[in-house]
Amino acid sequence: MSIPIAYLAVILIWSTTPLAIKWSAMGSGFAFAVMARMAIGALLGALLVAWLHGGLPVHRRARASYLAGGLGMFGAMLCTYWGAQYINSGLVSVLFGLSPLVTSLLAVLWLGEQALRSSKLLGMVLGLAGLSVIFAGGAELGSAHATAGVTALLLAVVIYSASLVWVKRIGDDSPALATTTGSLLVALPLFVAAWWLTDGHLPHGVPPRASAAIVYLGVFGSVLGFALYYHIVRHVQAGSVALITLVTPVLALLLGNAANGEPITARVVLGAACITAGLAMHQWPAVAATWRAPRG
Repeated sequence: MSIPIAYLAVILIWSTTPLAIKWSAMGSGFAFAVMARMAIGALLGALLVAWLHGGLPVHRRARASYLAGGLGMFGAMLCTYWGAQYINSGLVSVLFGLSPLVTSLLAVLWLGEQALRSSKLLGMVLGLAGLSVIFAGGAELGSAHATAGVTALLLAVVIYSASLVWVKRIGDDSPALATTTGSLLVALPLFVAAWWLTDGHLPHGVPPRASAAIVYLGVFGSVLGFALYYHIVRHVQAGSVALITLVTPVLALLLGNAANGEPITARVVLGAACITAGLAMHQWPAVAATWRAPRG
């Protein structure tokens, strides 16, 4: 696949994922929705890995990477699906925009990476400022339980970021699709257990929109989106990849407003602007290096 097409596809998938998460749980329940998504993703991933790579690597580092990724996937996605019930879909994307900031901080603490530059520290301050503005919005964010929803999404961001740093610390060099599939296979039994404990009943008459959203997330959100993203990472400069995280929250907010009637209040705009500005400052060294690179 050409790089421009893959790049646009990742932006489209990441921008539509929050709305699809919200739709998938309507009429089916959040626990069933995330379990069904992961089952589809695990099946598709296993088929692709068998076809492209002859099966999953099973050496020690690969197994450790699957465990780290699977536990992180379970914790982050369960919190995301639960929290998405109570906040607007666009805000889910905005809050996940904080993940690069959290990941870099954890990398300093856990991996011993060099101290954060001033631009990254300023980015974190702006991100926290935006988060404070959003928290102050209360019921403006989508429901009376919005604060609980935002808290769950922040926990999801921390778990997701910690999982990324854990996988990086392991240092497995298996193909990205194999790591994704192995993580899905580790996480799937946990999602089944979570569904069984919270509900345990198969939903009757799942609305077509919810069914379509579950399939979409299982195919694109869980497998193909990650495969395309890693394809981009291998072929373009870091600054260009960083721009994806700046564009998707804005598109997700607009999509939630247009397709789901989610209001975009002045407080949400201000909070999202602060978080996006903080993310831009955090990613600035990579973006600037891309612009300075020789052309042609």
